[in-house]
Amino acid sequence: MNPATVLVVDDEPDNFDVIETLLNAQDYNLHYANTGEGAIAVLDQLQPDLILLDVMMPGMDGIEVCRRLKASQKWSPIPVIIVTSLTEKKDLARCFEAGADDFISKPVSSLELLARVRSMLRIREQYKQLQGFNAHLEATVQKRTAQLQKMVFQDALTQLPSRAFLTQKLAERLQSGDLSFALITIDCDQFKRLLGSFGDAITDQLLIAITERLQPYLREGDILARTGIDEFGLLLHRVDDQTSIQPYIQKILSSFDPPFAVSNFEVFVSACASIVLGNDTYKTPAQLFQDAGIAMYHAKESGNDRYHVFDAQMHQEMIDRLALENDLKRALERQEFIVHYQPIINLKTQAIVGLEALTHWQNPERGMVSPSLFIPCMETTGLIVPMGMMIFKQACQQLYRWHQQGWTELTMSVNLSVQQFACPTLVEDIDRILAETSIHPACLKLEITESAIMNNIEAVIAIAEQLRSRQIQISIDDFGTGYSSLAYLHQLPIDNLKIDRSFITQIQPQQSQYKVVDTIITLGNHLDLTVTAEGIETVAELEQLQQLDCEFGQGYLFSRPVRAEAIEAKFLQRDRDVDSCLPYYE
Repeated sequence: MNPATVLVVDDEPDNFDVIETLLNAQDYNLHYANTGEGAIAVLDQLQPDLILLDVMMPGMDGIEVCRRLKASQKWSPIPVIIVTSLTEKKDLARCFEAGADDFISKPVSSLELLARVRSMLRIREQYKQLQGFNAHLEATVQKRTAQLQKMVFQDALTQLPSRAFLTQKLAERLQSGDLSFALITIDCDQFKRLLGSFGDAITDQLLIAITERLQPYLREGDILARTGIDEFGLLLHRVDDQTSIQPYIQKILSSFDPPFAVSNFEVFVSACASIVLGNDTYKTPAQLFQDAGIAMYHAKESGNDRYHVFDAQMHQEMIDRLALENDLKRALERQEFIVHYQPIINLKTQAIVGLEALTHWQNPERGMVSPSLFIPCMETTGLIVPMGMMIFKQACQQLYRWHQQGWTELTMSVNLSVQQFACPTLVEDIDRILAETSIHPACLKLEITESAIMNNIEAVIAIAEQLRSRQIQISIDDFGTGYSSLAYLHQLPIDNLKIDRSFITQIQPQQSQYKVVDTIITLGNHLDLTVTAEGIETVAELEQLQQLDCEFGQGYLFSRPVRAEAIEAKFLQRDRDVDSCLPYYE
């Protein structure tokens, strides 16, 4: 038998090199095309048995190439595996809608690539054999065709209907005009972690166990399908409205509460779900799956064991979110992020002792954008890491200028996100910027929130110790709002506690906020930590904090976060009078 011919279509030659390396031990004839047009041009010459197709290419992209192949009677039988870094469900839905037979996520896994290539080549070989059968073998052909259809429409592991089967049934419901149905998708949480811990054999048994637990909830006419690695889809008929389906989905999610018995293990798995109700706006199954993906995103943001019903507002929110992500990527390239500084005041002397660097976004179209509107998006996308280092460098450069002007006692506080703490080059990047800006490390305070610390306490302690060894100070921001334990607090190499502004607002001796603040200040004294109160807005709040012997504070009473020039004009003038140091409300 001649070696199979595989055509790799990708505009990045390095990606072909990776695939060639992974398939090196296999007896395949590999060929390469760097454009969609070039791939179509060599089909007659190569007669490929399989096409590995990239999606994002200049000119004719992979979706269009796939669509043209599947529209051709001559080339439509060739299996097409999409190789893509896209993970959004709507993007994968577009690939399948264009006719893709399978997909592989980048970065490409050797085992997954070999398995999927072999599987597709087997199907291709079977198709070739079917073409060779003559009329006298029509019965055999029909039987084999039925077997192939079973491969397409039935999941081999769980024996459930496949995504393709569910897609076909959805199409039939849409065409019939019977819209009293609901599409429910169920996504198992942390499945990749389980896969990494237990391997394929155990997780395969887990998926079978999940299937068995879900099947009793099917009513007559309902369809349960396996639609992804750890995803299931339910097509429910006779659904009147959202209210009637909520108790049903709550029962399904509650069924995940007991552990699954798998190979002498008890495995706990939670799940999230999305619900899309049939209506006359849907024309294709792909639209249903796309909206199910959007609702699933909202469900996962809400936490484990949650579900979300899709509504039109979610679609607009997703569009707005994607637009914001694109604007933020461009903002990084254009360096639109600027630093505003908020003074930190010694509450006894009312002299400025330091500043906190706060990020603002100066967008040409949106204007000045508040951090609360874009920081969460940057944390989700990972853009917070490069942006954080950009802001850190700007803050260090500004502090150096103020030190050169004679304000050598000033410190600079900079916030670090949990993603930055997880970055393996964090300490190296900080060392580099300190060297470039000539700032003494002892003048820096790096702030991380209490909740972020508790998410990965061991890693935070290890990195904090490295930073402290360089004399950099560590602060816990928004202290009192998280769930830290005193044992961990004692282990953390920290220097400062920052009391969250929610405890400062309307602080009065008879109120609970007063007791919390008093406790935090006392705790700081016992642990030899300085304490800074955030969000001071009134003289009354200042006076209460002074009575509690709180050492430092910041807030609108002293100054909003402002540009460096405003800080210099108000706080860094040697000839200012005594009263100019007193609090003022802008």
